[in-house]
Amino acid sequence: MTCRLMFSLAILAAPSAGAFAQAEPITKMTYAEAKARIPEREIPAFWMGSLAGLSGRLETLDRGTTKVVAISPGGRPLHLVTYGEHEPVERLANYNSAIGAREPAAYLDKTARKKPVIFLIGPVHGHEVEALTGLINLIEIMETGKDLRGRDQRGLQALGQRCRLLIMPAGNPDGIARFEPQTLKGMTVADLQFWGQGTWSDDTLAGWPGAKRLHPMAGPLAGWLGCYYNDAGINPMHDEFFAPMSSEAPAILKIALEEGPDLATSLHSHGQPPVLLRPAYVPAESQERVLALSEQYYALLAERGLPHGRPFRVSAEGGANPASFNLTSAIHHVSGADAFTFECPHGLVEERYCQVTLEEILDIQLALYEAMMRFALEQKEQ
Repeated sequence: MTCRLMFSLAILAAPSAGAFAQAEPITKMTYAEAKARIPEREIPAFWMGSLAGLSGRLETLDRGTTKVVAISPGGRPLHLVTYGEHEPVERLANYNSAIGAREPAAYLDKTARKKPVIFLIGPVHGHEVEALTGLINLIEIMETGKDLRGRDQRGLQALGQRCRLLIMPAGNPDGIARFEPQTLKGMTVADLQFWGQGTWSDDTLAGWPGAKRLHPMAGPLAGWLGCYYNDAGINPMHDEFFAPMSSEAPAILKIALEEGPDLATSLHSHGQPPVLLRPAYVPAESQERVLALSEQYYALLAERGLPHGRPFRVSAEGGANPASFNLTSAIHHVSGADAFTFECPHGLVEERYCQVTLEEILDIQLALYEAMMRFALEQKEQ
């Protein structure tokens, strides 16, 4: 064993608040303490904070089609719900080879399709159930024209009917099953860290991004397994895409490969206002299209009195710590999709974070889907 490796393992074996730059005074938490911190509250019926009843709901749709595309390490199904017919297009090569041939249409001529294809991927981090709520409400809208609050959403339904929608409500069902609070609204960043990234073996909060230094999250260094991970300790956002360690990411990439979506998003959550992140390791032109979408989305949020972040700058990777090649990057490289990561606010209690209600969180999610549909349809008409 080299000295460098021994030094790295020593750091992992003895985590400390300073090592992980924890700003929160709470630096350690046990499972019993975390459970005791969950507020007593009534979760509204439109909010989907767990897997309870999910399979039954998805298997009884009238307009959409549901299929199981993978089974998690914990034995839980990954569902894909589709609206709109699949339009077969002749394919001569995979995307990588088609790009090498300088002929992207050899993979799939997307201009030959009548409808744009949009891929919406629900939480691959199990505590980020804002997306689960949004996507189940979107499915309800596509089925009935109303969301789970009973609000008329026929305009959004009509937009969805002009697209082919690929909806994966739960990208990491194992992680969601581990998430007991059902929402982090009104809870603290320490609670987010516990339920999100979990702890090291001495109950120190792993936190972001320090938790990513151990992957899989398993073995003597790991403590309570956070909802970032499936039951095998794999974070689907950072699977080894060329030699997969688990089932979720390969299933997502297989859908992207087969469907060739025009737009795709991996739906996440954080403490800050809603924001579309700059896609990493993709051409500038794809970044520019996502940037244009983000500007339209932020304008829609502003019009509706909802918070929003700032547009990113198109750039290449570089620096001492370049961006990671993650699941969103991989989706682009198997399908040519304009793919991005979306971050929605949790509604954490600290004033420095974005203050939103559960209803506003749902509105933020639905506005994103609307903006994506409008943008994809506009691109189709050009």
